[in-house]
Amino acid sequence: MTTRPAVPALALHGIDKSFGAVQALTGVELEVHRHEVVALVGDNGAGKSTLAKIVAGVLTPDAGFIESDGVPVVIPTPAAAHALGIATVFQDLALCDNLDVVSNLYLGRELRRGRGLDEATMEGTARRVLADLNARVPSVRVPVSSLSGGQRQSVAIARTLLGSPRIVVLDEPTAALSVAQSAEVLTHILRLRDMGHAVILISHNMTDVRAVADRVEVLRHGRNNGSFSGPDASYEEIIAAITGASTLTSPRHDSSVSATQYPRRG
Repeated sequence: MTTRPAVPALALHGIDKSFGAVQALTGVELEVHRHEVVALVGDNGAGKSTLAKIVAGVLTPDAGFIESDGVPVVIPTPAAAHALGIATVFQDLALCDNLDVVSNLYLGRELRRGRGLDEATMEGTARRVLADLNARVPSVRVPVSSLSGGQRQSVAIARTLLGSPRIVVLDEPTAALSVAQSAEVLTHILRLRDMGHAVILISHNMTDVRAVADRVEVLRHGRNNGSFSGPDASYEEIIAAITGASTLTSPRHDSSVSATQYPRRG
């Protein structure tokens, strides 16, 4: 695998987020490099989806700061995340079943030629992007409603690649998929890594996580509770961190950093 560069593509430091009296995240640290798959795992309510929404610009943290390629940034909106090269595929996929694959890939950003759509260019690009992922879609002109769950995930992931992202966030991409469909999606994740993307994978499936993750980061009750090498960590070690049978003893904060992009509220 390609040697990991010193500066992460994306780094989150000391991230706090609360919803009223509920503290969803406390001092969370996360970083991901190019050519790397980082799995973010934890039980329900651990804060995984909240952290994903902060990366995607859907939520704004109450405290902490974010760096992109070592440069402090703010991500107040999804448009800002897109401008930074961050693409997110949430669980609902946001696909239109009545439209074909090409139309879904270009929904809201169609290419035009004169007064009409540039169908030839869009179809050609759709074929190329799906081929880059090694996606097995029968035709780019079939309605998405006719595709399997794995093929629908392929389309959702391919749509993110049209924006040439540096970082791809996948929220439970194999949920409710068959074994064969899950294997197809995992192949896409490895392909994204090989293409040079930094990938954040949120998953409950430890088999999937251990199959593709270079690193596993555990959240428990909104806090970091373990960091493991994906290929080397045992199933028991990861589960122990998730359930609280083991706890993180060393602090994750970098005390040498004092600047904050998101001042603590209250």
